Amino acid sequence: MTELDFAFILKLFINIISIATLCYGCYYRLNKNSNVAGSFLLFGVGIFIITNLLHGVDMSMEFAFGLFAVFTMLRYRTDAISIKEMTYLFLVTAIALLTAVSRLDIVELLALNGLICFIAFIVDTRFLRSPYSTQSISYERINNIKPENSVSLIEDLRNRTGLHVVSVEIMHIDFLKDTVELNVKYLPKKTESYACEIPSESIL
Repeated sequence: MTELDFAFILKLFINIISIATLCYGCYYRLNKNSNVAGSFLLFGVGIFIITNLLHGVDMSMEFAFGLFAVFTMLRYRTDAISIKEMTYLFLVTAIALLTAVSRLDIVELLALNGLICFIAFIVDTRFLRSPYSTQSISYERINNIKPENSVSLIEDLRNRTGLHVVSVEIMHIDFLKDTVELNVKYLPKKTESYACEIPSESIL
């Protein structure tokens, strides 16, 4: 019983350290959303405890991923969740399940969890991320969406939003209300030193 308790505590510690590294070392480093990072950590700990306890009753790996599928279908329906947050939720769940039910030794488990965190860290570095940010905007000056007025449209958006807008994508046009939904791509202030000229064909 002592060995089982020690193994459980050790794996729980590895699980918490791995998920905390993923959530705060990778996700929070760029997104600065402590609520989501904390929720991911608690989510991972909860999955580990449930899975580890059920594993003691001859639970197979298939059952573990079936449990993961149930959690995935929930999709945190109380709030909208982005593709990036869904990806981190998947990684958190994967780490919790692997730590709880895998038969790897401690060194291999640490190496695998570390590899997952390392890949997430590399993918989210500034060298692999687009320097642009996007924003959805409802726009009422519908005459500016014509291709020949693309420069006027971008200048108007720059003046009204204060953002360094570089391109605009039309998502939806409502001629009844004379409004249009735009997806605006812009350079954040910290990278404005790399601002480029307005492209001649900025409307996609």
